[in-house]
Amino acid sequence: MQTIKILTILAAAASEVFAEGATTRKLIISIPDRKIALLEDGRVVKVYPIAVGKHSTPSPNGNFHIASRVVKPTWFQPGKIVPPGPANPLGTRWMGLGYKGYGIHGTNRPRSIGTAASHGCIRIRNQDVEELFNLVQVGDPVDLVTEVDSEVAKAFVESEVAGAGVAAGGGQ
Repeated sequence: MQTIKILTILAAAASEVFAEGATTRKLIISIPDRKIALLEDGRVVKVYPIAVGKHSTPSPNGNFHIASRVVKPTWFQPGKIVPPGPANPLGTRWMGLGYKGYGIHGTNRPRSIGTAASHGCIRIRNQDVEELFNLVQVGDPVDLVTEVDSEVAKAFVESEVAGAGVAAGGGQ
């Protein structure tokens, strides 16, 4: 029993030591701005344009997290399955938000980026979602906001001033 207690204490101490050097990542999605910002240690690293949910199927508001990551996802809808490929509405990557059926994903409709066009998910160009996919991990927090407060405004203003790799149009 004493050995188990000692091992538990050592494991907790080791996780704290490793956590001290870890980078803290967070995604902030501004639904009104139709942008997603990647922050690392509170600093804006990259901002991408996105498509959000249309009026009849809005994107959710709240605090979520990256719950899953899928390369070349299959799209399922009642009575219809679309395998990975150019016809797949999820594009090349899926990052589930821990809220059933909602995620950040690529698209086969890149012209929808910048609009309110989805069924509630966050659409992002395939080349952008592939880059973002490699920068985030399961467990990273994701804040979807419907109102721009000072933190959100600061994240997007800082990115423009600092030139924090704002992804432009074109491509996919």
